[in-house]
Amino acid sequence: MMTILNKIAKRLGLPFGEPKNMYNSCLAQELGKWAESKGKGLEFHKAVFRAYFVKGQHIGEVHVLVKLAESVNLNGKDAQKIIQDRTYREAIYSDWKRSYELNVTEIPTFLFNHQALVGAQPYETLRNFLLPNKVEKRNQNPLNLFFFERSIRY
Repeated sequence: MMTILNKIAKRLGLPFGEPKNMYNSCLAQELGKWAESKGKGLEFHKAVFRAYFVKGQHIGEVHVLVKLAESVNLNGKDAQKIIQDRTYREAIYSDWKRSYELNVTEIPTFLFNHQALVGAQPYETLRNFLLPNKVEKRNQNPLNLFFFERSIRY
């Protein structure tokens, strides 16, 4: 997967590094749910993506996540409390349960009309998957390719 992501990023001229470590992203996912509820989901997810894949930051550390929230104009103290109280833990567990039920084993996985496209894919492959289902292109920003899965409902 990293090889494919690296090729896509290089082709699109996007900064991309190979993380040296893997971190538990549970808290980042929980904070992402909160960011979504505040209308800042896409911005926050992009910030986390850059922090991990470009800068190699530890996205499992609270102080890193709070700074990322602040970087997209979310309140740092609120972010700290959301993490401390694990406010969105059940929502994330529900997402994981749904993924298990749908047999999603890799990310990203795109599901549409009982068809699946698994793993990081070139733009053309994703486009060819969506166009027959009359899904229109929403944005020309290539980084959004990594976040389309949020816009497709199962």
